[in-house]
Amino acid sequence: MTDAVVIGGGPAGAALATRLARAGRKVVLVEREAGPTDKVCGEFLSREAGLYLASLGLDLPALGAVPIDAVRLCAGSHVATVPLPFAASSLSRRVLDEALLRRAASAGAMIRRGVKVSELSPAGTGWTARLEDGTRVRAATVFLATGKHDLRGHKRPPGLQDDLVAFKLHWRLAPRQAAELERYVELVLFEGGYAGLQPVEEGRANLCLLVRRRRLLALGQRWDNLLAAMRAESPHLDARLAGAKPSGARPLALAAIPYGHVRRRTDGIWRLGDQAAVIPSFSGDGMSIALHSAELAATTYLQGGAPDGYQRRLARDVTGQVLLATLLSHGLVRRTGQAALGAAARLWPGLISAVAFHTRVSDAALSRTALWSHPWTRSMGGAS
Repeated sequence: MTDAVVIGGGPAGAALATRLARAGRKVVLVEREAGPTDKVCGEFLSREAGLYLASLGLDLPALGAVPIDAVRLCAGSHVATVPLPFAASSLSRRVLDEALLRRAASAGAMIRRGVKVSELSPAGTGWTARLEDGTRVRAATVFLATGKHDLRGHKRPPGLQDDLVAFKLHWRLAPRQAAELERYVELVLFEGGYAGLQPVEEGRANLCLLVRRRRLLALGQRWDNLLAAMRAESPHLDARLAGAKPSGARPLALAAIPYGHVRRRTDGIWRLGDQAAVIPSFSGDGMSIALHSAELAATTYLQGGAPDGYQRRLARDVTGQVLLATLLSHGLVRRTGQAALGAAARLWPGLISAVAFHTRVSDAALSRTALWSHPWTRSMGGAS
């Protein structure tokens, strides 16, 4: 029997596996993807995410991460620009996830790739994870970090905003447009949804968006119709994508994501990342929450704590941010909310910066993990 099985090799799962393996625990990590792949994700790394990744030994600039300094809010023909209240960067999940999995493997975790967990069940004082290839992994402890995908038999309950469909597609912009996007993330509002556009490594841009299901139905559930409608409603986005080449014919897509969900209780399984808390994508803090959950779980587990205590602590750390972001997300997909946000941004240009600040993982939450003692935290500014 191994000490722990980690199901899911995204940022939360790989970071946790690295921490546990470094502490001498026997860890098996199971990742469904056999190789590098893109994920439906905004790919924004806030200051807190940068701290966690640095503490794991990742050099983000060396991986190609690009700095992000400011946000542009694009509502119709109006564009408002505000600086971010913290240092941030952007890196594709294809690159980030692979770097984290390599880190976990070098720390001593056993990585099983290209195979799904088909069943997870209690077995005596531990658990048995049955894989699709018929093998079984017996472990004393299970950490569930499958991101936005649920494990059969362990589905998350509904969230507070379940009517959104997510799309994600990389683009190679025309040179002038790429230069104008450099160091910015742009939040574009359109009827029934909102999109984020930001640069990632190798001169590409990531377009990730959420749209209400009924709006998508009105557009015949067709990506080309949705893209055309977005460009027609946003002259700014239309200009950005003029002459741009998409990375594929169709985007990645996900539906039934339980935005606003926060897990407060557990049945003995430690849940991390989006399995524990799902914050709307516009906040840019999803990966910070995932990495924070990994650090908090590792700290609690290695100190002999129980999953219930960890889940409650994590819920206290992130519930306020998730609820605020979900409330704002409800407004962002409605015409009245978009109009109100546009007017508020014109009267108070710092509104978007304030929202970014109040939806981040707080320094108080960081201080309850081992991260606070790392030299990376002090060198990157400590509490701020």
